[in-house]
Amino acid sequence: MDLHNRPLYLVTDETHLTPAAFLQQIELACQSGVSLVQLRQKTGSSLEIYQLAQQVKAITDRYDLPLIIDDRLDIAQAVAAAGVHLGQSDLPVAIARQILGPEAIIGATAKTLAQAQTAAEQGADYLGVGAIFPTTTHVKTVHTSVATLGAIKQAVPIPVYAIGGLKADNVAAIAPAKVNGVAVVSAIMQAKDAASATKALRAAVDQVVVPG
Repeated sequence: MDLHNRPLYLVTDETHLTPAAFLQQIELACQSGVSLVQLRQKTGSSLEIYQLAQQVKAITDRYDLPLIIDDRLDIAQAVAAAGVHLGQSDLPVAIARQILGPEAIIGATAKTLAQAQTAAEQGADYLGVGAIFPTTTHVKTVHTSVATLGAIKQAVPIPVYAIGGLKADNVAAIAPAKVNGVAVVSAIMQAKDAASATKALRAAVDQVVVPG
């Protein structure tokens, strides 16, 4: 699947949200300028995550947006998601590619130049690089400088997404890196008005990213 011109990437987080509010935030984001969505669900049984993925995919399908599943190749296959996102402690990209085939989107987290080059060589379709700023999510993060972000972007032939504490009012800081997109969590999932927050983010992101 073509990842060109998909600059705003929503990564989900259910913290402080009811199940209904969680799905509503995603729907409002999809309506308002998000380009692709990752379901990142760290808790729950396989059945519960599968059922949630079905609900989220029903939303992303309505807006013709790709759904990426964090970590879980089995869930991605079960709901016919567009692909998976893999961290450094997950299956290697090359193995995931063997399992999912050539058409799946496979993203990888990279915090160093070496990690980025390895993921690209193994067949990743894009990289998520960060955390650029401190985050409020419960995921362990390591700070990545804008200089490192830019070095990674220059070193790999695949799209690079910056992630980590990025919001409409600070995303301009990554402009020198010339990345292809920005991934956000709390800036949308915890927004009081997810539609307005998404529109503001998309406008800001469009000013600093390089399509493709």
